[in-house]
Amino acid sequence: MTDMKKIELKGIIVPIVTPMNEDESINLEELRRQVDRQIEAGIHGIFPFGTNGEGYILSGAEKEAVLTTVIDQAAGRVPVYAGTGCISTRETIEQCKMAEAAGADVLSVITPSFAKASQHELVVHYTKVAEAVPNMPIVLYNIPARTGNAIEPDTVAELAQVPNILGAKDSSGDWDNLKGYIDATADMGFSVLSGNDALILRALQAGATGAIAGCANVYPKNMVGIYENWASGDLEAAEKCQAAVAPLRDCFKYGNPNTVVKTAVKLLGYPVGACRAPFNYLCPEGMEALAATLEADRAKGMC
Repeated sequence: MTDMKKIELKGIIVPIVTPMNEDESINLEELRRQVDRQIEAGIHGIFPFGTNGEGYILSGAEKEAVLTTVIDQAAGRVPVYAGTGCISTRETIEQCKMAEAAGADVLSVITPSFAKASQHELVVHYTKVAEAVPNMPIVLYNIPARTGNAIEPDTVAELAQVPNILGAKDSSGDWDNLKGYIDATADMGFSVLSGNDALILRALQAGATGAIAGCANVYPKNMVGIYENWASGDLEAAEKCQAAVAPLRDCFKYGNPNTVVKTAVKLLGYPVGACRAPFNYLCPEGMEALAATLEADRAKGMC
């Protein structure tokens, strides 16, 4: 394991949106601009084709094109996390090897989905994946509302013993589960990342090392501010940045959160397009609320 990439899993990592043209093809030039926008705002890592990057609806060839473009544009300035989890162990390993060959720094492996998986099956799945790419740091990705499968804290602790499984992202929105990950892996050199943007500061205070934050697509400086102010000991400023996320998150009630996030980026003037059909509708009431929220946040200097 001496050849494993040395990456600190910390800070605010953006699950960057995948810009698309009107015909739903990938807009790689705008993707490059979004990478620069994020890095200039101080982001600590970039995660292409996560949930906010619509990884669930991209083909293998599209994922490779997005990943190679992000890696090329980032040019080593920040680590690049690649979302490589698929339903089968076999395809997950194929995607992990693709990402390794492309030059990704970290692999984010979402749980298998659709079919119900036991905790034993998850352990076997992740262990086989890790063994197939022993030099790549792996982050477990738990988002049971979308996949139907949850990784329990005890399972995370068991998988944390695999040499290259170095972290876990919890997007369950369940504080007890997130805290369970932190407690179960304490003193193991294991990183827990919040996948819920409302829990970032609370998670950091409890021992998490950072977050993969969808709202960073909209407000990168504010989201980075949560971490940077906390790290420097300015809790008041960190709390202010954390509280500022609430109005945008309140708009999630109008539609799919990643549809709301991508629409918000578009409303800010960036030609990122819509989410790929059928997940691309935001009701008129939602559009009005989102536009009003962004206008108010613009007045505060957030965007």
